[in-house]
Amino acid sequence: MITAIYNPFKNFDFKNDKCFLSGETFSSPLATVNVLPDWLLSMANFTGDEQIQLLDETIRTYKSLVVPANTTVFDKFISPLEDKIALAFGKGHKGVSALPEIDLFNWIGKLMYSFLYIEMQGAIRLQQLSGDGMNMSQGLMHKFGNLHTMLQSIYREVILEDFTPWSIVIVPLENENTPFSFRDEINTLTFSLKFKDFGIIACLQDNGTNKRYHQEIIDSIKDKKLSEQQFEEIAARFFYSAYLFNRLPEYNIMPVEDIIYIDAMPLKGTQNKALFDVWANKTYGQVLENFWKPWGHTLFEIIKDPTAPMSYFDEPFLPLAG
Repeated sequence: MITAIYNPFKNFDFKNDKCFLSGETFSSPLATVNVLPDWLLSMANFTGDEQIQLLDETIRTYKSLVVPANTTVFDKFISPLEDKIALAFGKGHKGVSALPEIDLFNWIGKLMYSFLYIEMQGAIRLQQLSGDGMNMSQGLMHKFGNLHTMLQSIYREVILEDFTPWSIVIVPLENENTPFSFRDEINTLTFSLKFKDFGIIACLQDNGTNKRYHQEIIDSIKDKKLSEQQFEEIAARFFYSAYLFNRLPEYNIMPVEDIIYIDAMPLKGTQNKALFDVWANKTYGQVLENFWKPWGHTLFEIIKDPTAPMSYFDEPFLPLAG
C-alpha cells in the first residue's frame, strides 16, 4: 500500500540514486530513461545527436538527456503512456485531439519535469562549486512540487476534485508536414509543440486561467487550420500571459490509503487585484519577435503601431493593454 507522497524537493533528490517519479516506492532496479523517447526521435527523423542548450549553458545531445526510473514504473506505467501518445502522434491532429487531456498533461508534465530534473542537477553542481547553497525561491519549489505530486497519477490513483490544473490547447496546422519542434519555460511551466498537422500549447499549473484569458482568440480559430506564424503568435500570447499570471495556485492535498485527493484553493484568495498583471504590448512584441524569428520580423515592425501589434489574424482579439 502506498501512503506517503514522494517530494523530491524536500531533500533535493536529483542524484540519480532513486526513481525520478516515485522515489523509493518500488524495490525494482533503476534504469536510465530517455527524456525524449526513442519513438519521438524516430517519428521526427532525428538521430538523437541534435543539441539543446540547458540553463547552465551546457550543450547536450537529445540522446544524452536521461533520468533514473524504477523498471516497474517504466514497464508498467511510463511505457504504456508513451505507447498511447505515440499512437496519437502517429495519427496527427485527429489522434492528438482525441486524447484525454489528463494523458497529455501527464506526458507533457513528465517531459518538463524530466528537463527540470536535469536542470536541477546542473544548478546544484554550479552552487556546489560556488559554495552559495541552492538559490531557488520557495514559490518555485512549491509549484514544482505540486506538479510532481499531480504526476503521481502516472503510476497511482490521483483524484482532482472538480478542477483541472492545466490549460491545454490543441490546434490543426495548415502544413501537414510541419517539422517537430518544441519550447518550454520551466519557471512558468509553459510548453508548446508543433509537429505534422498539429500544435499543442500547455500551461501546467494555472488551473485553466490562461486558456480563459485567451478565450476570444481560441473561440475564433475553432476548427480552423493555422499557419505556423499564427500558431507561434498564439503560443507567444500564452507564454507571455503565463509570465503575467501573478498567483501561485494552492491545493489541499490529502493521501488516503492508495489514493491522493487534490482540491484547488480559490485563486482570488484575499487579494483584490486581477489574476494577471497589466499586458504591455512592447513586452509582448519582444516575446513575439523571438517566436517569429524564422520569419525575420523585427520588434520595430511588430510594434510599429504601439496600440495594435502586428498579427497574422484578421481579428487579433488581443488582451487590453495598460
